[in-house]
Amino acid sequence: MTARALVVGGTGPTGPHVVDGLRRRGFEVTILHRGTHEVPELADLEHLHADPHFEENVRDVVGDRTFEVVVATYGRLRHVAAALAGRCERFVGVSGVPLYPGYHEPGSVRPYGMAVAAAEDSVPDTIPGGPGGATSDAARFAGSIRRAELAVLDLHAGGAFAATLFRYPSIYGPRQLYPRDWSVVRRVLDGRRRIILADGGLTLVTRCAAQNAAAFLLAALDAPEAAAGEVFNVADRDQYSLRQWVELTAGFAGGELEVVALPFDLAGPGRELFPVPHTAHGLVTAEKARTLLGYVEPVTAAQALRSTVEWYLEHPPSPSTTERMIDSFDYAAEDRAVVAYHDATATLLRSQAAASSADHPYAHPTAPGAVDEKGR
Repeated sequence: MTARALVVGGTGPTGPHVVDGLRRRGFEVTILHRGTHEVPELADLEHLHADPHFEENVRDVVGDRTFEVVVATYGRLRHVAAALAGRCERFVGVSGVPLYPGYHEPGSVRPYGMAVAAAEDSVPDTIPGGPGGATSDAARFAGSIRRAELAVLDLHAGGAFAATLFRYPSIYGPRQLYPRDWSVVRRVLDGRRRIILADGGLTLVTRCAAQNAAAFLLAALDAPEAAAGEVFNVADRDQYSLRQWVELTAGFAGGELEVVALPFDLAGPGRELFPVPHTAHGLVTAEKARTLLGYVEPVTAAQALRSTVEWYLEHPPSPSTTERMIDSFDYAAEDRAVVAYHDATATLLRSQAAASSADHPYAHPTAPGAVDEKGR
């Protein structure tokens, strides 16, 4: 009898890659989604239409079906898991990196910001911001993510299924509902010569190509004993600063953009490229999956980005997608901001003394036993 797999979601950037991987492993695949997005590559699959944000709706639509594997990439994780408890042998769920302390609000932790290359075990079981104690929307969101993880792990411990969780970072690739790369690609197509980047674009924010993200999930199926009950970060092997990302993206689109560095608070449209409202780093390590699951990256970040750009050149985002973007592509406003900032900077520099540098601390004599020109 053919093993059955259910993919919850499936129509976003990673979904077709997950489905393809399951098929190659011999699974008969069904997808469950709201029905608002359809992907031609998945037209031959059985489709169940339900809203995975609601446990009862998922349970009613799934009915008495059972599956060997469930891969949950969309919806409210804890509700999907509860609806499918006892109806699958293995449950692979997608969580997210915003639960790391300092991800959304770097000033809420000390030292400032997320730990660089944060590992999976650096997340506390209880995140400030739970019911009755939330201090901000970001804290509530982080707390909700962690509670969902713990709910799934509790079901695992209770024998409902063997669970594995993966924390997604910023995912890029075709069909992304919020295509940040388009901010760069469109500027190249529009003939722009420069782009504003907050704080020079030196921030490191974890990214993962959709194809690579899917491979992380599938790696759990290939190493079931090692994956059971574990939580893994997801990330490309090569991580780039925002500036490097922009330079690569512009180059793949056939252009070059001069980076204009402005402070975050003054960067205006330059803030749009950040998934968070600050320029602190948000970098995690995915070494655990490589070591424990034997995960091997299918495609390099540079290759995946090139493919993504080529796809957008052939399939520009629809107006319904670009309307969700913060970036208004108001080039006149950008130019005014750059001129005003340069004028203000020039005025400030005229009021300051010339910068000086300290002498090298060690002596450099020109002969044995002599002192150098500084008398040392």
